[in-house]
Amino acid sequence: MLFGWLGYSIYHQLAHRENLEQSLAHMSRTLQEKGWIGLLLVLVLMFFNWGLEAKKWQKLVRPLEPISFMRAFSAILSGVSFSINTPNRIGEYGGRILYLKNHNKLKAIAATIVGSFSQLIVTVIFGLIGMLYYLNNFTLVKENSYFPPNFWEKIVFGILVVICVLTILLYFRLQIILAVFEKVRFLRKAKVFVQIIVRYSAGDLRYLLLLSAARYVVFSAQYLILLDALGLEFLWWQAFLLNSVIYLVMAMVPTIAIAELGIRGKVSIYFLGLLSTNTAVIIAATGGIWLINLCLPAVIGSVLLLGVKIFKDK
Repeated sequence: MLFGWLGYSIYHQLAHRENLEQSLAHMSRTLQEKGWIGLLLVLVLMFFNWGLEAKKWQKLVRPLEPISFMRAFSAILSGVSFSINTPNRIGEYGGRILYLKNHNKLKAIAATIVGSFSQLIVTVIFGLIGMLYYLNNFTLVKENSYFPPNFWEKIVFGILVVICVLTILLYFRLQIILAVFEKVRFLRKAKVFVQIIVRYSAGDLRYLLLLSAARYVVFSAQYLILLDALGLEFLWWQAFLLNSVIYLVMAMVPTIAIAELGIRGKVSIYFLGLLSTNTAVIIAATGGIWLINLCLPAVIGSVLLLGVKIFKDK
């Protein structure tokens, strides 16, 4: 229902554009002239994107059992196929742990959460930088309003800064989480499944943050390259900063993959629309990235899952 409503809203917004046909024609010409190279580059970067995530997961599960990079990469793609219809892609955990030994499966969930934790921290940090740029350069509240310009946005920014600081402190003090499991009676039995989180040194956690930052740059570059390939004119640094706000919003909104396409489309129109009125290209690039970075890996992961099942049957 959410996807249907958002899809209709986006369609209505596109259909009432006066220069829609010209925008589509320009997008087609740009794609034919130079866009195929950009599209190919985006496809190649998809493997770098999930490859960095595989490197993170390989590092995370090493205290449980060493696995090869290719096995970790297969686990990541299988996790994507599991996550396609689950809220905020939590199904990724189920797909990944299939590649581990039975006695390590539940323990690996805690390790995977630590990896997601590191990616969230990077997303929030970049998002706050982008939000600071947005607040200082785009005043969207009328001057005669009771509140000063961007009042509520600044309140949200302040709250997010506090949350970010507390999250970073907790990330480097994961033993606090284990202590909670030890002190809360109904969580004590599950303590054995989260003990892995205290095996990571500060150096390991910094390394995970570095990989998360590299992955963030890769999938941000994918989106900007696709926008350029489809003919959107923008300054790269401005688009990167506003795109970081889009990722921040998407990280905060609970959704499933199919609805994510519509939500991200609306959010992208709102923020990137501050740089360009070419809504058609923004929607096309959003849909293209969704297909390349989520649907294509999910299809590959589904095939790999079949291989896992055949191996177990044997």
